[in-house]
Amino acid sequence: MNGIEKITARIEADAKAETAGILREAEEKAAAIREQYRAQAAAEAKSAEAAGKEAAQRQAERLESAAHMEAKKRLLAARQFCLNEAFDKAQAQLLALPDGEYVQLLARMAVKAARTGREEILLNARDRDRVGAQVVARANAMLAEAVKPEAAGKASRVGGKAGAVLSAVVTGASALLQGTAMLTLAQETRDMTGGLTLRDGNVEVNCAFETQLRVLREEMAAEVAGILFS
Repeated sequence: MNGIEKITARIEADAKAETAGILREAEEKAAAIREQYRAQAAAEAKSAEAAGKEAAQRQAERLESAAHMEAKKRLLAARQFCLNEAFDKAQAQLLALPDGEYVQLLARMAVKAARTGREEILLNARDRDRVGAQVVARANAMLAEAVKPEAAGKASRVGGKAGAVLSAVVTGASALLQGTAMLTLAQETRDMTGGLTLRDGNVEVNCAFETQLRVLREEMAAEVAGILFS
């Protein structure tokens, strides 16, 4: 082998060795890159799985909260319906009273609400024609019966709301007996289901059933709900 061939062979051998080294290094770097991407992909997959679980948990919590709110709304609606039914039935029972009991009820309401003894009693059209005269007569009789020598003294000794009511009864009854006042039946009627309105000039006291029951409901709603849903 001459000198040129030896040099060529050496260059070729060196090139092969260098090429093999480069290939090994490239393969090692490629393997490292592949491992890096596999690790990154695994990490991202794990993160996505955790995020998916967290999103699912949040969705479950939202659904549970919505279900709880819907249940509360339905329970409230059911309670409201039952309360409405209870007070509607109470009004229906009042309107269905026999005439004698109905007259007595309206007369007692008029006596309790009277303040001067000069009030007019306003009823709805049906009640005015049916029992109006009886209600006025019975209310005036009750006022007269309330006047006794000891009544005035008792009124002065009773305080608060009870005393005010008793004082009003005594005042109205005294005026009646003295001929200076009397509850009378108004000519016009009022649009109400039942009950009455007392009027003295521009001053009116609303004793309609629907008004009284609405006030009573506001006062007793919590108590009634406790009874219905205990």
